[in-house]
Amino acid sequence: MRNTFYTLLGLLVLTFSVRTATAQYETYNNNKFKQLKEELPTPNVYRTASGAPGHEYYQQQADYEIEVTLDDDNQTITGKETITYYNNSPDDLKYLWVQLDQNVRARDSQSKKIRQRSMNEKMSFGGMKRMMNDFDGGFKISSVKTNRGAKLDHTINYTMMRIDLPETLESGHTYTFQIEWNYNINNRMEIGGRSGYEYFKKDSNYLYTIAQFYPRMAVYNDVEGWQNKQFLGRGEFALPFGDYDVKITVPADHIVGSTGVLQNDRDVLTSKQRNRFEEARESDSPVLIVTEEEAIENEKEGTSKTKTWHFEAENVRDFAFATSRKFIWDAQGVDVGGERVMAMSYYPKEGNPLWERYSTKAVAHTVKTYSKYTIDYPYPVAISVNSKRIGMEYPMICFNYGRPEEDGTYSERLKYGMISVIVHEVGHNFFPMIINSDERQWTWMDEGLNSFVQYLTEQEWERNYPSRRGPAYKIVNYMKGDKSYQTPIMTNSESIFQFGNNAYGKPATALNILRETVMGRELFDYAFKTYAERWAFKHPTPADFFRTMEDASAVDLDWFWRGWFYTTAHVDIAVNDVKWYKVETGDPRIDNPIARKMDDADKKYIANQRNAKSVEKTITEKDTATADFYNRTDEYDYTSLDVERFKEYTASLNEEEKAMLDTNMNFYEMEFELVGELPMPIVAEFSFLDGSKEKIHIPAEIWRMGDEKVSKVFWFEKQLVGVEVDPNLETADVDRNNNYWPARNIPSRFELFKKQQRGSPKNRMQRFQEAEER
Repeated sequence: MRNTFYTLLGLLVLTFSVRTATAQYETYNNNKFKQLKEELPTPNVYRTASGAPGHEYYQQQADYEIEVTLDDDNQTITGKETITYYNNSPDDLKYLWVQLDQNVRARDSQSKKIRQRSMNEKMSFGGMKRMMNDFDGGFKISSVKTNRGAKLDHTINYTMMRIDLPETLESGHTYTFQIEWNYNINNRMEIGGRSGYEYFKKDSNYLYTIAQFYPRMAVYNDVEGWQNKQFLGRGEFALPFGDYDVKITVPADHIVGSTGVLQNDRDVLTSKQRNRFEEARESDSPVLIVTEEEAIENEKEGTSKTKTWHFEAENVRDFAFATSRKFIWDAQGVDVGGERVMAMSYYPKEGNPLWERYSTKAVAHTVKTYSKYTIDYPYPVAISVNSKRIGMEYPMICFNYGRPEEDGTYSERLKYGMISVIVHEVGHNFFPMIINSDERQWTWMDEGLNSFVQYLTEQEWERNYPSRRGPAYKIVNYMKGDKSYQTPIMTNSESIFQFGNNAYGKPATALNILRETVMGRELFDYAFKTYAERWAFKHPTPADFFRTMEDASAVDLDWFWRGWFYTTAHVDIAVNDVKWYKVETGDPRIDNPIARKMDDADKKYIANQRNAKSVEKTITEKDTATADFYNRTDEYDYTSLDVERFKEYTASLNEEEKAMLDTNMNFYEMEFELVGELPMPIVAEFSFLDGSKEKIHIPAEIWRMGDEKVSKVFWFEKQLVGVEVDPNLETADVDRNNNYWPARNIPSRFELFKKQQRGSPKNRMQRFQEAEER
């Protein structure tokens, strides 16, 4: 009896090949599955190895009393503030750092000096205007004083200001000081910016979205000390939590939307508006508090009179507001964790019909969906403000684009773009306004995590919602692109080449792959929610996120963090070869005829066929004396003795062994290759002769020995006709041409764009309306 059966049993035990990996450990451990020891900081009393805050974790607090006046004639802000700073750290502080982010627009700002531009590039009029603008921006600090009015020494270093304390601020103590300032508000439509004003020429009115309008305390913590990295325009903000008492003076005919809760509604709202607001609180659909007709009437005339709107906000890290006489205002209540949250929108008539139809409903949906995946939304209001060509977030309020055509029609792209930006910016309440990561250092911790939950929220808004980021296949073009224009996700925000792909798209995709392919939804959702609960109203770092996701799931993800977050490697897994095996029964009456057929098939080799014609007679054919027993028989002949020996062998087997011997299983040895550098699970779909399919998931750990190629044996009752790797596009595999056995060529997809000489194609809504009118 031949030994094929025993060989096959050994193959089933050793289901993947092992390659000697000693050489790669000789100088340095480069294995992709080594633990993240060198990359992560050492756990301590402030941040534990599990990813949770330590027993001595602390964070500072800054409370603000602010009075600010907006001059609608000259577009200026004038303000004064009293800051009370709580030193909860174990350290004594000799000075405090304050952020002056408006100074990014000062004439001598660093951001202008380091901005690169080539005249070889195509430049629009707007781009040229922004480049050449001589706007006199930045804070004009008129005084920095103690709470008793004495002058405080201070040093302004571009976007940072150091307050030199007259006495050391000891641990556990507070310090109160005052700042007075003013600045010119930027025309956001001309020179850009996260805040500023928009001018409406038709009715000579302004819409203001105001943020970074006051000097703000920097973060001091156990990781960075003072986070006093300069604001260069891209990396956003690291801020401590605190309580705010803010009074905003604006023209008397303005409507103000703001962080916090309005304290003097009787002074600034009519009785009709107050009644509508109370009706909205109990309503599950938007109620107009200021109607479009009222807003149109309101924007016709200006006024020299002013009103002061008084807001208070507790435990927030920032404060922003919007104001205009053009505002329509609607609201509805949303039940979250037993509390009634007010979802609200402020928008000019130019935003309709899109905004009245979608904005507040999108706010309400976002608050509820994010609460499901993270923590219950803790604030009393969530506001969306319409402002052209922007998407920017602050606690309880955000500024979002989305304007239809003048005839009220809008494209499908605009509709979904507007809903998506509202979801995204409202979602920022959770990342980083509540789960308060350092945006200036790690942009992905707010943009990437937020983009991931945005994707989940969009998919619960509408089936097959056209989400821009999240699905694995949508990051493929970026990951297979020019590596010289890529940076790892773990790169400071000011040093990223492709900001959208790196800080938004790739981390959102990575989390989707973790949820769908690596961990599974149940484990992922529990761990992700645990991270949100642990770090709500605290300052997490990347290590806290990585460690929590592993700690709460019991899934070792160090290989995943390293590959996706610390490198620019891409995914490319190929299926190279498939070999088919059948178990030999050991019965020569069955096995030998099959083997003879396989041997006869091998004789079809082209040289053998040609030799049969070119060689007239061989020696053994000419001289019969040279032919012996082996020429007259072949290895597949058998005798009655061979049959008797087989029967004796089978009699010695137990029932389980006999069943294995009698199996009609098909065994397939498959070789997979890690063509790309990023290890991932192997997801393979098998197609069978009867038309059925089966999908098998192999964990990424199959690559743990550092192999570039691995072999694995699969067995099926049915005969295999095809294999496809990553059939559902879930691993971001960059080359699908090597994903098939038998091999296939996958045609590339391309689109043809007809260049318009002037104007732009009409949206589908316009075309249908024109057809109906005809």
